[in-house]
Amino acid sequence: MKFNLTEISTDMPDFENHDQAREWFKEQFHDCFSLKSTDETGGKKVYYYHIIKDVEAYQQYMDSFGRLGEHEITNPETFESYSTVEISEDGEISLSI
Repeated sequence: MKFNLTEISTDMPDFENHDQAREWFKEQFHDCFSLKSTDETGGKKVYYYHIIKDVEAYQQYMDSFGRLGEHEITNPETFESYSTVEISEDGEISLSI
């Protein structure tokens, strides 16, 4: 999947809450936008998503967590297969480009 995250972050609207932001990202990236975890930071709930840029490399990376033994990453392109999006409950966005 080819896209320019810098351009997307510049064109992104302001969001009032997590649900509004999540819906916008789902419209942009469809099945390539995936929730990974949640946490609480500074009294706010934060949702961590991945935008998947290279489905095959990303799937191999995720599958490696399920295998027994040492988890070893030998291909640095693995980390280029996705970007992380943090969305707070009040719609604040942090995007790794």
